[in-house]
Amino acid sequence: MKTAEDFLEGQVLLIDKPLTWSSFQAVNKLKYILKRQYNLPKKFKIGHAGTLDPLATGLLIVCTGKFTKKITEIQGQAKEYTGTITVGATTPSYDMETEVNATFPTEHITAELIQQTIPQFLGEIDQKPPVFSAIKKEGIRLYEHARAGEEVEIQARKTTIHEFEITKFVLPEIEFRVVCSKGTYIRSLAYDFGKALNSGGYLSVLRRTKIGDYDVVNAIPPQTFEQSLHQTES
Repeated sequence: MKTAEDFLEGQVLLIDKPLTWSSFQAVNKLKYILKRQYNLPKKFKIGHAGTLDPLATGLLIVCTGKFTKKITEIQGQAKEYTGTITVGATTPSYDMETEVNATFPTEHITAELIQQTIPQFLGEIDQKPPVFSAIKKEGIRLYEHARAGEEVEIQARKTTIHEFEITKFVLPEIEFRVVCSKGTYIRSLAYDFGKALNSGGYLSVLRRTKIGDYDVVNAIPPQTFEQSLHQTES
C-alpha cells in the first residue's frame, strides 16, 4: 500500500485518459484524489508528461512529487498512436472539434495509392501545427486567434515519423498506427495525408498507446485509480 511519503518522494502513474477529458482535468482529478486521501500539502507537485487533446484517449503519464523532474525526459521519448483518418472532408481544427468546412472526392483513393503516399510521411518531415493548438504566437495561444477569426501565419516545424502503417482501409475511414517524435501533431498528419491523396482528411479517432517503454495496457482510468486507493484503505 502506497503512503503519502511515496507520492511526495515520487511516483509515475500510468493513466488511461477518458474521451472528452482534457489532460489538465485528468491531472487535477488525481491531485484532488491524492490530497484528500493522504492529506498532502497544498503545494504538492504533480504534472503530466505530454498533453492529449480532449477528443483523444489513451496513455497519459502523470508524475508526482520529486518525479516531476522526470517529465522533460519522458516527454522527449518516441510516442505511438493508433487512430482513424476520415477522408473526403476537412475541418478547421483538423479533427472533430469543429464542423466540416469542405468536402472532396474519394473515388480515386485505392489501397495502392495509400501505400504509394506513405513514404513521403516517413523520416524527418516539415509539419505545420494546427491553427487550433496551444502553441503561442506573440504571447497568445493559436486557438485563441482561431476562435477570434484571426488569420495567423504558422511556421512549419521539423518532426520525425519513425513508423506509419495502415491497419484497415474502408472508405471513408483509414485506420493507422504511427510512431513519432515529440512535437508531432497527428491532426496535422491526418490533414496533410488527406491532401497528399488529392482529397481531404481529418482525424476522427486518436488513442496514444505508448510513450517510450510505457504502454497503455498498464494504464488505468482516473476512476479506477481512485477506487484502488479506497480498496487498499479498507
